[in-house]
Amino acid sequence: MRTPARRRTLLAATALTAAAALALTACGSSAKDASASADGKGGAEVVLRVPDPGNSGFLAKGKKDGSLDAALAAAHAKVVWTGSAGPFAPAAQALNADQLDVAQGSITSAVAALAQKPGFKLFAQTEPDQAGEGILVKNGSPIKEIKDLVGKKVAVSQGGTSEYLLLKALEKNGIPADQVQRVYLRADQTSGVFNSGQVDAWATWGTFSIPAIANANAHFLADGKAVGSDNYAVWAVRSSFAEKHPEVVKAFYGYLHENGAKEKADPAAYLNVFTDAGPTAVTPAEKDIAVDFGKQRAVDSPITDADAARFAVVAKFYADQGVTKTLVDVKPYLLDVNSLAGSGK
Repeated sequence: MRTPARRRTLLAATALTAAAALALTACGSSAKDASASADGKGGAEVVLRVPDPGNSGFLAKGKKDGSLDAALAAAHAKVVWTGSAGPFAPAAQALNADQLDVAQGSITSAVAALAQKPGFKLFAQTEPDQAGEGILVKNGSPIKEIKDLVGKKVAVSQGGTSEYLLLKALEKNGIPADQVQRVYLRADQTSGVFNSGQVDAWATWGTFSIPAIANANAHFLADGKAVGSDNYAVWAVRSSFAEKHPEVVKAFYGYLHENGAKEKADPAAYLNVFTDAGPTAVTPAEKDIAVDFGKQRAVDSPITDADAARFAVVAKFYADQGVTKTLVDVKPYLLDVNSLAGSGK
């Protein structure tokens, strides 16, 4: 997850991501029962299962002050926080397994997931984070430009934002992908490897770039803007949930759009919502960077035809690079959130 709403320190991300699949599974049966009992029978509330937002961002504030439940009440729904916000791959599995109803990820991760077992559709997008994602190197590194990565080791997480950013940077600079060694690691396991010098660079996003820049003497060799990233953030919804409860999806989107704009206007007000101490807290050294990146970030919006065309470019790039075995057609999995209405099926 790339936004302040999902931002973690590295220690928190390690613990939460490692626990994500187990937490979602543990919560799955009880939340599933709750959802089933609230599926419109007797006018009961519909349950929307959302990954826990952690300690920062407008969803964290919505959890704390109850404003998300208030927004969903108009659609006769309520939120259940389940699992934790982390990489999209396990979230996609949870959506497919009916253990989760919505989740946010990158279009790159979504394309990789759609290439396997698509049980979700995309209903909102945030334009690429050109400031917060990119390829990190340590201060003082002899690597000064992308061509210096030839023969070097770069840490990436397979099939998502990290691998996309590296491959995109190499393509833009005319460097064959096989001239740079990709070291596949989970994002939440990479900090120690990067800090110890076992890899020469790290392709990553805001959740991890902020603490690395603030605390680990790192800087961007190239950010999202420099590599020409089309790596949108996207919100996914479980397909059957969207079919049954389109009005709930639309109400949730309305909350995302309205409160995302508020956070963009004043990112500092959305940091450390629950605590300013401990592993989930944004530290003073990280705060200025988080605020700077937050002000440059776009707001959740409907998916337009222009966005869909850029999604198709990402899908083709992944197929051309061999990340996916075949070309993924994203268009059948897109929802027009403005057209969602009614009581569902």
